[in-house]
Amino acid sequence: MNWNTCIADCLDEQPAEEVRLVCGDQLNGRHSWFQESPNAHRLYVLMEIRSETDYAVHHLQKVVAFFGAMRLFAQSLKGAGHRVHYVALDSPGNQQSFEANIERLMRTVQSTRFQWQLPDEYRLDEVLAKFGESCRKRGWTATSVDTEHFYTERADLARFFEGKKTFRLESFYRAMRLKHDVLMDAMGTPEGGQWNYDANNRQRIPAGHSIPPPKLFPRDVEPLVSMLTNAGVQTTGRLAADGWGWPLTREEGEQTLVYFVEVLLPHFGDYQDALTKESWSVYHSRLSFLMNAKILSPGEVVHAVEEAWRADPHRVSISQAEGFIRQILGWREYMRGIYWAKMPEYAQLNFFNHTRSLPRWYWTGETRMACLSHAVDQTMEHAYAHHIQRLMITGNFALLAGIDPDEVDAWYLGVYIDALEWVEITNTRGMSQFADGGIVGSKPYVSSAQYIKKMGPYCKGCHYKANEKVGEQACPFNALYWDFHARHREALERNPRIGMVYRTWDRMDAEKQAALLATAKMNLNRINEL
Repeated sequence: MNWNTCIADCLDEQPAEEVRLVCGDQLNGRHSWFQESPNAHRLYVLMEIRSETDYAVHHLQKVVAFFGAMRLFAQSLKGAGHRVHYVALDSPGNQQSFEANIERLMRTVQSTRFQWQLPDEYRLDEVLAKFGESCRKRGWTATSVDTEHFYTERADLARFFEGKKTFRLESFYRAMRLKHDVLMDAMGTPEGGQWNYDANNRQRIPAGHSIPPPKLFPRDVEPLVSMLTNAGVQTTGRLAADGWGWPLTREEGEQTLVYFVEVLLPHFGDYQDALTKESWSVYHSRLSFLMNAKILSPGEVVHAVEEAWRADPHRVSISQAEGFIRQILGWREYMRGIYWAKMPEYAQLNFFNHTRSLPRWYWTGETRMACLSHAVDQTMEHAYAHHIQRLMITGNFALLAGIDPDEVDAWYLGVYIDALEWVEITNTRGMSQFADGGIVGSKPYVSSAQYIKKMGPYCKGCHYKANEKVGEQACPFNALYWDFHARHREALERNPRIGMVYRTWDRMDAEKQAALLATAKMNLNRINEL
């Protein structure tokens, strides 16, 4: 398609009474804004700006996905009769910031009313709130509206846990199930007799098992890539070898949801934690970008999954449906709630005072550790990795090695197509790195090589030996696991969920302990060469 069909060569300077900003993650065609009759005096503006491309080093596919989806959304708004102004990254007069572009636009069309949807990122919320104040000082009207996307409002989770030091998912998740009547029976009890089927969701991919391919949507994105290159936008990653495949429109999103429900959902719960080299997406839905850009709503996704279970519980078991719904109705809303309850202080938390730099191979995949090499290379190829790859491979190593959580945050925020700060930072700094000291998770999620060996195929044929604990050939995860617990004993040993670790450590003889710590030190000293 022609990416430029939605972009005017110059601004229509006819007066408009109101300017409405649509951000790149607010592509919700079902928002009440767009249900109003098209009006020439109401002007919608979307913009590609350097303040959004440059706050992190983003994956090439992530920038292309957001810009491409924005252009297609603008095109759909125009097709529905709405008046739209689109500012491309290389448009003449682009001031490369929301405030400057909006002010210029409002003066051009002689508008005195500005309206925006509440952003989901703290930094942008501050920018637009401040701009709204400056509008009012000029005598203009400036108001914000809800995005009409989430199950909860920003402050709901903070109110739910008022007076509590820690926020635990399970009680919040159960309350959400009850409130929204999801997977509940007529008696108000959970379908299947239990709330959570997580214990059923940890199977390894059987030998010879054939995983369906992901549903792809080929598209020529070279014009967008060329624009980014010519503008000097710094990115990481690359386009996939088999070409573009991510869904970018409402129609493509609906097709992706149908494919997930009909083809992938019957095995989603079983293998959602499994690691494999045979498929980059396994049975995961690949709906997170669509939801985070608000092309699809969490409500319609949850409804589709629940209806699939109700229609045929033999095809889609309760553990498959609940395992998925927990991620959306529970975890996604929970992460957003913690973000708004704890920002901006949350972004500074560093419970372990970790300061080591991120290894260079996190950007290349050039490490002899097979699991990390695969996870990073897949990330650079597809801008995607599922939650266990993120938590127990790349995140696990970063925590064991004592990487600065600022650098870990920046990496995760940049390299994944679905990464926006409200969902990234609470998962990374909280769940993955325990830098929040236990607000999100009840313990650090770390493991030795044995978990990785159990859940995936990487250890066989790896340069390092999963069963060896010390020495140059031992898997680095093993000694680093013990070194992490030893150096953070004062902070962790009273945690009831990891007391067994210290009892095991204390039963080791001093020589074995010293060998493990020496091996960990050796690996940390050569971390960029592992």
